[in-house]
Amino acid sequence: MTDPRGRGEAAILRPTAAAQRIDVSRVAPSPRWAPFVEYHWIVRWECPEPFAQQIIPQPCVHLTAEPADRVARLLVNGVTREPWVRTLHGTGHVVGTAFRPASFRAVLGADLGTVAGRVVPLGDVIGPDDRPAAAAALRPGLSDAEMVEPLERHLDACGAVLDPVADGINALVRAAELDRTMTRADQLAERAGVGLRTLQRQFTAYLGVGPKWVVQRFRLLDAAAAAHVGEPTDWAALANDLGFADQSHLIRVFTAVVGTPPATYARDA
Repeated sequence: MTDPRGRGEAAILRPTAAAQRIDVSRVAPSPRWAPFVEYHWIVRWECPEPFAQQIIPQPCVHLTAEPADRVARLLVNGVTREPWVRTLHGTGHVVGTAFRPASFRAVLGADLGTVAGRVVPLGDVIGPDDRPAAAAALRPGLSDAEMVEPLERHLDACGAVLDPVADGINALVRAAELDRTMTRADQLAERAGVGLRTLQRQFTAYLGVGPKWVVQRFRLLDAAAAAHVGEPTDWAALANDLGFADQSHLIRVFTAVVGTPPATYARDA
């Protein structure tokens, strides 16, 4: 299960309903892993009835400790283009690590395209057996910090070396996230000082997705954030501000990811 808040609060859909069932806490990474990890997170839930939680996927890899085929595993959650829904039932928790967008490549030692759109046990793609670390992280009665320690110890065994290219891509992804006027991939390439094809190759290798997808995904999150405000929204004007061709374009993209048009989602959310 990936972090329901993603890289922005707008990533969790229908947040009012989610807040009644899900609790999220975060733990800062150790100095060793701070250059690679945004934060660790713990999600706890109490759902007497099955509850489907949907999240807008983000351009970053999450490593989660959770049961897989009845055995606890550390699962690599690659960047996915598909809608993400997890049905929760009963009481439980998941521990996870949110990597900086391009930084998991240093752990994997391979292009992120190899795990894009996939959920795969870490031990199946690199490093020692991940099952002991996953079981240790999920032991009952631990504090948040104690849950995180086994994940970092296992990552220590896998190793990672700082990569200036990854640092540069992380900065570009952050720029795309924060600058609402950035609506096209060529704007991101111009900021990077490279050609668009070069940037596409770098993003594919370090993220598993291209710069066009990254830019559009953050603008889609801006649209979701507008829906969460609970006030009337001029969707045609917002579509123009966010770089969509027109309101119909925004509706198509939003519906493909969220499942409903933005105006309908705003009423529901």
